[in-house]
Amino acid sequence: MTKSLFDGFEEVSAKQWKQKIQFDLKGADYNEALIYKSLEGIDIKPFYNQEDYIENSSASHPSIWKNCIKIVVNSAIIGNQKALEAIKKGAESIHFLISKEDIEPKSLLQQITAATSIFIETKFLAPSYIQQLNDIAKENSLSIYILTDIINNLASTGNWYKTLQEDHAALDQITKNGYLKNSISIDIGLYQNAGATMVQQLAYGLVHANEYLNHFENASNTCLEKTPIVFKVAIGGNYFFEIAKLRAIRILWSTLALEYNAKTECHIFAYPSYRNKTVLDYNVNMLRTTTECMSAILGSADTIQNLPYDDIYHLENDFGTRISLNQLLVLKNESYFDLVSNPASGSYYIESITQQMADKALSLFKNIEESGGFLKQLKSGIIQKKIKESAQKEQELFDNQKIILTGTNKYQNPEEHIPEFQKPIFPEKRVRKTLLSPIVPKRLSQEIERKTLKR
Repeated sequence: MTKSLFDGFEEVSAKQWKQKIQFDLKGADYNEALIYKSLEGIDIKPFYNQEDYIENSSASHPSIWKNCIKIVVNSAIIGNQKALEAIKKGAESIHFLISKEDIEPKSLLQQITAATSIFIETKFLAPSYIQQLNDIAKENSLSIYILTDIINNLASTGNWYKTLQEDHAALDQITKNGYLKNSISIDIGLYQNAGATMVQQLAYGLVHANEYLNHFENASNTCLEKTPIVFKVAIGGNYFFEIAKLRAIRILWSTLALEYNAKTECHIFAYPSYRNKTVLDYNVNMLRTTTECMSAILGSADTIQNLPYDDIYHLENDFGTRISLNQLLVLKNESYFDLVSNPASGSYYIESITQQMADKALSLFKNIEESGGFLKQLKSGIIQKKIKESAQKEQELFDNQKIILTGTNKYQNPEEHIPEFQKPIFPEKRVRKTLLSPIVPKRLSQEIERKTLKR
């Protein structure tokens, strides 16, 4: 029998490694010289070994994830045509963003089979509309997920759809549809795109979900016992940290769900962030979205929706959509990510930052709950203030080239071709009466782009 190669080496402990490093530093402080502290307050060491492994910290990884494309629906017939064409080209899931209540569900979903998962997000809150979708799901055995998130609407717009009581009453009706895959989603992406740290994203997502759990416990509603909650998660460019973030979501949710007898499994719907996307050297966005989709795959996302490279300045178009879907198809069919059930498991580095992230997020979650809960802090402006502070720190790192967006804050092309803008690339100020200050997404590169465009 062949002797193992590793039998020829003595085991070296973390203490021995640290002593050797300390010797080579020649008097320099180990913590000062080699320990890096991230924006999340997580310590990154120069090396990791088996002593960093944390038992039972691993999150399950779906060996088969579904590729998804988003279709903004202004016409049921056109939306249906786009969906059928995307399915022919390899899309396994369709995310319909429905703008108006007069979009007829049967026309929109005709010829779509049970093999395709369907995610429905509406810009309105209408239980009767969801009832129609429930009936279609029952009749055609379709897998329909409803992305209803009334708290996200409050956080992003500053207002409920109608009032707190009316919105929750509508939510109660929506969750009684028994043929849908789920009825509630938690949009963590809003916090990421506004500049929250990953620990904040996790904590705010968890306390956001807890508001629904508290409501349904009080309303004696058992929908969350039977159907999984969907977490919509924006993925940024910090490759390994984003893998850890998704793994931490599953750990945190299973811990919280047990307290309410809710379903401990969750469905993670991941998509690339807008925060690090640029108009300058816009083709680099393809590279960014590719690595972000890779993080989503390795981090355990169930459904992955790519972002077209030109999404921030172009309207939905065939070329951008085709390229974004092709990126997912290459990752799925040519990159072999699905051959290992949990490829990130056993990486001491990822295991360590997953656990640190989960612990810090749980601690922040408890602090928010002790202070009255998410809605109370949102109404008082505390959540918005904390996110702005984190966003400003990240912005300073970007401005000082500690965070690099190639072609924008470094290696900018003086002969840059500026594309034609089909939609506003900077947020428009809208003066309106709101119950609270909304959480506003902001891209890191906006100010550089403003200055460049004025030249």
